[in-house]
Amino acid sequence: MSCRSAIVRLDGQRVGTLTEEDRAVLFQYDKAWLQNAKSVPVSLTLPLQGEPYTTIGLHPFFENLLPEGWLLEIATSKLKISKDDAFGLLVATCADCIGAVEIVTNDNTNDNCDNDNDNDEGDVA
Repeated sequence: MSCRSAIVRLDGQRVGTLTEEDRAVLFQYDKAWLQNAKSVPVSLTLPLQGEPYTTIGLHPFFENLLPEGWLLEIATSKLKISKDDAFGLLVATCADCIGAVEIVTNDNTNDNCDNDNDNDEGDVA
C-alpha cells in the first residue's frame, strides 16, 4: 500500500492533514484546530468536523488549487510529476498558492502513514 501525507495550513496556521492511501484521500482537521474558538473551515465544502473527509482522488476543493493549462504543462515538465499524480502536484505546487490555503510536505510521514492529528506543534493561536 502506498501512502503519502501533507499538512494543510490556513493563513500560516496548521489546520489539518491530507493523507493519500492508494486511491483514497483523507482530509482530517487537527484536534487543536477544532478546539480553537477562532477556527474556521478551509472551505465551505469542508465544514469543521472531527471525522475525516474521505474521497477517491482529491476532494474538489483541493483539486481546484492545482495548476491548469499551460501552467500545468510547465509544472509537470519541470517537476517531473505525472499529470495523473494530483496529490504529488498538490504538494509540489501549493506550498505558496494564491489564497490563504497552503499544502506543505509532512516530513513526519512514515511508511504506514499513521499521522497524529493532535497537533503538538503548538502553532495554533
